[in-house]
Amino acid sequence: VAYPSLYEGFGLPALEAMAAGAPLVTSNTSSLPEVTGPDGEAALLIDPLSTAALTHAILLILDQPELARQLRHNARHRAKSFTWQRTADLTRQVYEEVAQNAIR
Repeated sequence: VAYPSLYEGFGLPALEAMAAGAPLVTSNTSSLPEVTGPDGEAALLIDPLSTAALTHAILLILDQPELARQLRHNARHRAKSFTWQRTADLTRQVYEEVAQNAIR
C-alpha cells in the first residue's frame, strides 16, 4: 500500500493496511511514524512531497521480497497493539482523570 498522506490525525488507513499484512509505504510526518512503530519497523517512511522517495520505496518492496515479507510480519504484529478495547480503556482513563481534576 502506498499512502503518502500530508496529514493524519491518527492514521487509520495505515493501520488497516498493516492489519491486513500489506507492505506499507507511508509518510514520515504527522501521526504515521507513531502508528507504524519506532524506526519505521512496520512501514517504509518517506517524505510525502518527494515523488522520488515514494518511487524508490515502492521499488524496494517490489524488488526485495524479503523486505516485503519482513514489513508484512512487522505490520501485523504492530497492528495487534491497536485494539478497540485498548482505545476504550484509554479513553475511560482520560475521562476519569478529567473528572478527578474537576472535583479538586
